[in-house]
Amino acid sequence: MARRVSLKHGGASGVAEYIANAPKRVQDKLRQIRAAIRKAAPGATERTDYFQMPGYSYDNEGYDYDGMFVWFSFKKPSFTRSYVRLHLRPPVIQDHKKELAGCATTKAIVSFPADRAISSALVKKLVRASLKVMKDRCK
Repeated sequence: MARRVSLKHGGASGVAEYIANAPKRVQDKLRQIRAAIRKAAPGATERTDYFQMPGYSYDNEGYDYDGMFVWFSFKKPSFTRSYVRLHLRPPVIQDHKKELAGCATTKAIVSFPADRAISSALVKKLVRASLKVMKDRCK
């Protein structure tokens, strides 16, 4: 079982600061991801203390990873392309492979090219799935 971390700082102001420190060309994409997460998980706590990137959690002593279920980040250009990334709990990405065709993925990260549109509906669906995985593991 994962080690529990109970630090909670940064909050919404830390998320806003993270976005403000990103390159101007991706700030709108990051705001879009943030808005989609907040709509998919109302009442979740915004944090920047876990992995030093914006993340979302629900307080419950039974949840692993301190209730964290989704994060987002900006990946600096690799050669010529920049990415906005959504970090989810496994096996969400595997379960949504078809919908994520065309995106670079790992076991827990979807990399959306920063120069392409990002579907808010898809982000919400993935966030809800990640939240379900967390809740199901703690039953």
